[in-house]
Amino acid sequence: MSYIYLDHAATTPMHPAVVEEMTRYMQGHFGNASSVHRIGRETKQYLNQARDRIAARLRCHPNELVFTAGGTESDNMALFGAVSYERDRTGKKHIITSQIEHHAVLHACEQLERMGVEVTYVPVDTSGRVRLEDIEAAIRPDTVLISIMYGNNEVGTLQPIREIGELARSKGIRFHVDAVQALGACPLDLSELPVDLMSLSSHKINGPQGVGALYISRRTTIDPLLFGGSQERKRRSGTENIAGILGFAKAVELATDALDDKIQFASHLRNTMFDQLQAQLGAQHVVLNGHVSEHLPHILNISLIGVSTETMLMNLDMEGIAAASGSACTSGSLEISHVLQAMHLPEEVLRSAVRFSFGLGNTIEDVEETIAKIATIYTRLRNRS
Repeated sequence: MSYIYLDHAATTPMHPAVVEEMTRYMQGHFGNASSVHRIGRETKQYLNQARDRIAARLRCHPNELVFTAGGTESDNMALFGAVSYERDRTGKKHIITSQIEHHAVLHACEQLERMGVEVTYVPVDTSGRVRLEDIEAAIRPDTVLISIMYGNNEVGTLQPIREIGELARSKGIRFHVDAVQALGACPLDLSELPVDLMSLSSHKINGPQGVGALYISRRTTIDPLLFGGSQERKRRSGTENIAGILGFAKAVELATDALDDKIQFASHLRNTMFDQLQAQLGAQHVVLNGHVSEHLPHILNISLIGVSTETMLMNLDMEGIAAASGSACTSGSLEISHVLQAMHLPEEVLRSAVRFSFGLGNTIEDVEETIAKIATIYTRLRNRS
């Protein structure tokens, strides 16, 4: 049975060109970029070239990129590093975030609270969007950081990043953005975006797992999270994963090539699924979760009213379709999404939400087959109840 993968927001298949680039490196190179001999120097050249390639696509300075082991480490590095640097120098220890952040930010905030840091979790509206006035109202004299994700990983809602960044800059507050889902789905130009720290991940854009980056603006200084070496200009200790970083660089190039066309195609798949499901099952039975217009092009979160999330996902899996209940970090437990709860949606919507996310390899035929199978499953299960 062929399998239709519609869970690209969780992780993505590696692009063949990424595999080729990593394999070519691993078959001929093995050096440590910190070694001073020829093999080490050659390895350092590959590292520098990868950094240059990514910086060129993000329009930032290469020295503003620090390679990490993924988005979670990048989020943690931004939060702990910014708070530590500021608290030691000024005594300030208040940060602002939202109730719908990825757990890499929320759990980091919980740990910071245990360490004496004060955190304000601003609410969102029913579409999952923060209000600029709520963030402005939460700002205090001791606020050191605002951390808001670019686009939500569960419902796809885009946040008013530019407006928040301008507000933060006017107040002299650092601004961190988790852009893990936005990279390769939205244009990112760090030369003009008012952002001080941005977290990125490779495996969301058809690169290898276990590799990411943290953009640290040249106007920003943070304390390191890891200690033990002088790698990454003393900002992130540890021998660099050169093959993974090269794969990440190739993935960034592929993800940003013809980006407008990719956005248009992903939007077509998303809109086709939603429109046809509503047409076949009835608009009252297929509810959109997220913002109607301000959303990532590749994420569709809907509630199929009357059929529980777990039941639908199990039936889809048996039919050869991979979807999700929300964040991959918690979907194994099938807990009700903290994002949907923060949006204050009705109970019947909360308990029937399914996320579909599109990417490399998906076709309109995949979507049409999925629609047909959802309709069959939904009708069968509804008739039983």
